[in-house]
Amino acid sequence: MKIALFATCIVDAMYPEVAQATVTILRRLGHEVIFPEGQTCCGQMHINSGKFAQAEPVIAAHARAFSSTEWDVAVAPSASCVASLGHQQPMVARRMGNEALATEAADIAGRTYELSQFLTDVLGITDAGADLGSYFPHRVTYHPSCHGMRLLRLGDRQSNLLRSVKEIDFVELPLADSCCGFGGTFSVKNPEVSSAMLADKVRTIQSTGAEVCTGGDASCLLHMGGGMSRFQRTGNFEGTPDVTAVHVKQTSSTEAGADNADQLTAVVGASDDDHRIPGDQGTQPQEPSQVQSGLRVGQSAVHLARILASTKEDPLRVQSEGATVSGGSLR
Repeated sequence: MKIALFATCIVDAMYPEVAQATVTILRRLGHEVIFPEGQTCCGQMHINSGKFAQAEPVIAAHARAFSSTEWDVAVAPSASCVASLGHQQPMVARRMGNEALATEAADIAGRTYELSQFLTDVLGITDAGADLGSYFPHRVTYHPSCHGMRLLRLGDRQSNLLRSVKEIDFVELPLADSCCGFGGTFSVKNPEVSSAMLADKVRTIQSTGAEVCTGGDASCLLHMGGGMSRFQRTGNFEGTPDVTAVHVKQTSSTEAGADNADQLTAVVGASDDDHRIPGDQGTQPQEPSQVQSGLRVGQSAVHLARILASTKEDPLRVQSEGATVSGGSLR
């Protein structure tokens, strides 16, 4: 099968390794992968902000790029962008009176799949370990993106593939269907609300004890990874003074009921003063230790395509194995 890679702008600009992993997976299954030149943004950012006139030429550019060559299906490592192609592009083109563009956009959208959707629905892949050789011996939790759940209706496609990876320790994320707070331009226009939602999401990730939080949308992972990194660095969420973070304190083994070994106790509602240097009257928190922050060593975000592409012979490494974490995301 000839597959056109729809890389998406955020993957291309921020996480090219996700696009590379997607290509690796598809080629491993014996397919030819091409990259239509000229692809940029799908226009989702403009459309979500109500900028239909500005979105029209972006939609037209996407249609030109994917009409310039022959392919059977297109695949993207992003539920959000794939949803935008079908849910938004034809609608915007029609609203702008461009019926020809609406028809072309609908045709391209009808042949474009999110990665897990393509693997499961088109290729019938149900066991990533057996069919892809996927191997990732680490504790992993999973965040389903809003567009994947509510627009593409991916259901358990992504999580089922992850569960079938060899040696993975998959743990459910509490309140997984809650938004991470990114929402594209929402996080820019409503930073306080976005950060509060992010704080809740990071708390639930922390509670799993997972080394890695994964998902199918780089934008959500960028947001959550940044939040985890910021919390690990400072012990709180910058820009959200009214949001109480979950701090972790070390209790003495001499306390009543304590074991001989030191215990870690999560304290919900602890004030930011718990992180201040004794005697310091300033407003900057003390640089917290990994114990204080409540984050495991190496806790980070990574796209599910990279986990599916990881094999025993060529494994994806985590921070404790020498991998670099930038902005909370594995690099």
